[in-house]
Amino acid sequence: MYFGYYEHSLDDKGRLMIPSKLREGLVAGSPLYIVNGFEGYLSVYNEEGFKALSNYLEKYSDFNEDARKVKRNIYSSTFVLNVDKLGRIQISTNILARYHIDHKVVVLGAGDHFEIWDEETYKKYQEENDKDFSSLANKLERGNDR
Repeated sequence: MYFGYYEHSLDDKGRLMIPSKLREGLVAGSPLYIVNGFEGYLSVYNEEGFKALSNYLEKYSDFNEDARKVKRNIYSSTFVLNVDKLGRIQISTNILARYHIDHKVVVLGAGDHFEIWDEETYKKYQEENDKDFSSLANKLERGNDR
Protein backbone atom coordinates (compact mmCIF):
# COMPACT_ATOMS: atom_id res chain seq x y z
CA MET A 1 0.00 0.00 0.00
CA TYR A 2 1.31 3.42 -0.97
CA PHE A 3 0.79 6.43 1.31
CA GLY A 4 2.44 9.72 2.20
CA TYR A 5 3.39 13.06 0.68
CA TYR A 6 6.89 13.65 -0.70
CA GLU A 7 8.50 16.63 -2.40
CA HIS A 8 11.20 15.64 -4.88
CA SER A 9 13.04 16.95 -7.91
CA LEU A 10 13.71 15.37 -11.26
CA ASP A 11 17.31 15.38 -12.34
CA ASP A 12 18.28 16.86 -15.70
CA LYS A 13 17.74 13.47 -17.38
CA GLY A 14 14.14 13.22 -16.16
CA ARG A 15 14.92 10.68 -13.45
CA LEU A 16 12.92 10.56 -10.26
CA MET A 17 14.21 8.98 -7.08
CA ILE A 18 11.21 7.08 -5.78
CA PRO A 19 10.76 7.95 -2.10
CA SER A 20 12.20 5.18 0.07
CA LYS A 21 8.84 4.47 1.78
CA LEU A 22 7.27 3.88 -1.64
CA ARG A 23 10.16 1.68 -2.77
CA GLU A 24 9.52 -0.91 -0.08
CA GLY A 25 8.69 -4.12 -1.85
CA LEU A 26 10.00 -2.96 -5.23
CA VAL A 27 12.91 -4.83 -6.73
CA ALA A 28 15.53 -3.22 -8.98
CA GLY A 29 14.55 -3.99 -12.55
CA SER A 30 10.91 -4.62 -11.63
CA PRO A 31 8.40 -2.95 -13.94
CA LEU A 32 6.29 0.03 -13.00
CA TYR A 33 3.38 1.16 -15.13
CA ILE A 34 2.87 4.89 -15.62
CA VAL A 35 -0.68 5.77 -16.63
CA ASN A 36 -2.63 8.94 -17.33
CA GLY A 37 -4.17 10.29 -14.12
CA PHE A 38 -7.33 12.36 -13.87
CA GLU A 39 -6.32 15.88 -12.78
CA GLY A 40 -3.06 16.25 -14.68
CA TYR A 41 -0.92 13.81 -12.74
CA LEU A 42 0.70 10.49 -13.57
CA SER A 43 -0.48 7.31 -11.81
CA VAL A 44 2.23 4.74 -11.12
CA TYR A 45 1.31 1.10 -10.49
CA ASN A 46 3.45 -1.90 -9.67
CA GLU A 47 2.76 -5.03 -11.70
CA GLU A 48 0.15 -6.38 -9.29
CA GLY A 49 -1.69 -3.05 -9.18
CA PHE A 50 -1.68 -2.67 -12.95
CA LYS A 51 -3.07 -6.20 -13.39
CA ALA A 52 -5.87 -5.34 -10.95
CA LEU A 53 -6.63 -2.14 -12.90
CA SER A 54 -6.65 -4.08 -16.19
CA ASN A 55 -8.93 -6.77 -14.73
CA TYR A 56 -11.33 -4.06 -13.58
CA LEU A 57 -11.37 -2.38 -17.01
CA GLU A 58 -11.87 -5.67 -18.86
CA LYS A 59 -15.16 -6.25 -17.00
CA TYR A 60 -16.65 -3.60 -19.26
CA SER A 61 -17.72 -4.46 -22.78
CA ASP A 62 -16.21 -2.76 -25.80
CA PHE A 63 -19.80 -2.41 -27.02
CA ASN A 64 -20.15 0.36 -24.42
CA GLU A 65 -18.84 3.62 -25.86
CA ASP A 66 -17.79 5.07 -22.47
CA ALA A 67 -15.90 1.87 -21.64
CA ARG A 68 -14.05 2.04 -24.96
CA LYS A 69 -13.05 5.64 -24.33
CA VAL A 70 -11.76 4.93 -20.82
CA LYS A 71 -9.90 1.79 -21.89
CA ARG A 72 -8.40 3.59 -24.88
CA ASN A 73 -7.23 6.47 -22.70
CA ILE A 74 -5.73 4.22 -20.02
CA TYR A 75 -4.03 1.69 -22.28
CA SER A 76 -2.72 4.20 -24.83
CA SER A 77 -1.18 6.33 -22.08
CA THR A 78 0.54 3.41 -20.32
CA PHE A 79 4.33 3.23 -20.33
CA VAL A 80 6.41 0.53 -18.66
CA LEU A 81 9.46 1.69 -16.73
CA ASN A 82 11.99 -0.18 -14.65
CA VAL A 83 13.35 0.85 -11.27
CA ASP A 84 17.13 1.06 -11.39
CA LYS A 85 19.42 -0.17 -8.62
CA LEU A 86 19.37 3.31 -7.02
CA GLY A 87 15.57 3.36 -6.84
CA ARG A 88 15.04 5.76 -9.73
CA ILE A 89 12.73 5.75 -12.72
CA GLN A 90 13.42 7.70 -15.88
CA ILE A 91 10.41 9.49 -17.26
CA SER A 92 10.67 10.48 -20.93
CA THR A 93 10.66 14.14 -21.86
CA ASN A 94 7.55 13.50 -23.98
CA ILE A 95 5.59 12.29 -20.96
CA LEU A 96 6.85 15.15 -18.79
CA ALA A 97 5.87 17.70 -21.42
CA ARG A 98 2.44 16.12 -21.99
CA TYR A 99 1.62 16.39 -18.28
CA HIS A 100 3.37 19.75 -17.78
CA ILE A 101 5.64 18.25 -15.15
CA ASP A 102 8.61 20.44 -14.41
CA HIS A 103 11.71 19.93 -12.27
CA LYS A 104 9.96 20.02 -8.87
CA VAL A 105 7.40 17.30 -8.26
CA VAL A 106 5.13 16.02 -5.53
CA VAL A 107 4.79 12.27 -5.10
CA LEU A 108 1.65 11.12 -3.29
CA GLY A 109 0.76 7.69 -2.05
CA ALA A 110 -2.78 6.80 -3.20
CA GLY A 111 -3.43 3.29 -1.89
CA ASP A 112 -2.88 0.84 -4.74
CA HIS A 113 -0.67 3.29 -6.68
CA PHE A 114 1.24 6.52 -6.26
CA GLU A 115 0.90 9.77 -8.14
CA ILE A 116 3.45 12.15 -9.63
CA TRP A 117 2.32 15.78 -9.84
CA ASP A 118 4.03 18.93 -10.99
CA GLU A 119 4.55 20.80 -7.70
CA GLU A 120 2.70 23.98 -8.73
CA THR A 121 -0.19 22.03 -10.26
CA TYR A 122 -0.62 20.06 -7.05
CA LYS A 123 -0.54 23.16 -4.85
CA LYS A 124 -3.32 24.73 -6.94
CA TYR A 125 -5.32 21.49 -6.83
CA GLN A 126 -4.87 21.26 -3.07
CA GLU A 127 -5.96 24.88 -2.50
CA GLU A 128 -9.09 24.36 -4.60
CA ASN A 129 -10.10 20.99 -3.16
CA ASP A 130 -9.06 20.79 0.49
CA LYS A 131 -12.10 22.83 1.56
CA ASP A 132 -14.38 20.09 0.13
CA PHE A 133 -12.75 17.22 2.03
CA SER A 134 -15.36 16.99 4.77
CA SER A 135 -18.36 17.16 2.45
CA LEU A 136 -16.81 14.61 0.07
CA ALA A 137 -16.19 12.22 2.97
CA ASN A 138 -19.82 12.65 4.04
CA LYS A 139 -21.03 11.86 0.51
CA LEU A 140 -18.97 8.69 0.44
CA GLU A 141 -20.34 7.63 3.82
CA ARG A 142 -23.89 8.09 2.54
CA GLY A 143 -23.11 6.12 -0.62
CA ASN A 144 -23.48 9.10 -2.95
CA ASP A 145 -20.15 8.51 -4.66
CA ARG A 146 -21.68 7.33 -7.92
